[in-house]
Amino acid sequence: MKAIMITGASRGIGAATAMLAAERGFSVAVNYNKSKEEAEKVVEAIKQKGGHAKAIQADVSKESDVIRLFEEVDVEFGSLTSLVNNAGTLEDQCRLENITAQRWHRIFDANTLSVFLCCREAIKRLSSKYGGSGGTIVNVSSIASRTGAPFEYIDYAASKGAVDSLTIGLAKELADENIRVNAVRPAFIHTDIHLTGGEPNRIERIRETIPLKRGGLSSEVAEAILWLATEKSSYSTGIFIDVSGGR
Repeated sequence: MKAIMITGASRGIGAATAMLAAERGFSVAVNYNKSKEEAEKVVEAIKQKGGHAKAIQADVSKESDVIRLFEEVDVEFGSLTSLVNNAGTLEDQCRLENITAQRWHRIFDANTLSVFLCCREAIKRLSSKYGGSGGTIVNVSSIASRTGAPFEYIDYAASKGAVDSLTIGLAKELADENIRVNAVRPAFIHTDIHLTGGEPNRIERIRETIPLKRGGLSSEVAEAILWLATEKSSYSTGIFIDVSGGR
């Protein structure tokens, strides 16, 4: 059976992706850091529909946790088919001169270092170079990597810009090892991330600047992720799908 590991899958885009992946026939490793109860609810919902899932705790910004996470996936699911790097965060809106070095490190550890660590461990299992049967990596970036998120989240935008660069380079590096690497760039999605950033109603404030005049749904992002994670996108690597209402 196909197995997919989704980081930050206890809620929002990650949870929606886990549910859709199960519907599409994947066994699902539901990674979470602190939200155990929410992760277990995702797993239970999958099991109630006849799917196979397990919640696995790990802080994917820490190397030792990532190594343990993948080892647990090996034991529970056997060979991995796909990795979705979804975990990430942002902090209160502010200008760059008010950002501390500590905050910068926190954002890059959560949003960029985590992607590097998980990709590295996935390659060791998926790559034909190491005896793997291939697979896919999907990175969840952000439209902020193109806009720069001035006056709000420059650090977050920069961290996602690094994810974009990693996606392009890794796609080329792994193309002849039967691994495809792509990314989705969401924006203005109705999730808790806006509360984390200090403005839970941000989408309503900027709604008129979005060509489609509404915020997006986690399920809409999940559809793009699953397309990239499956053979339906078999001739695509190093590409980006913007799920951002036209922005």
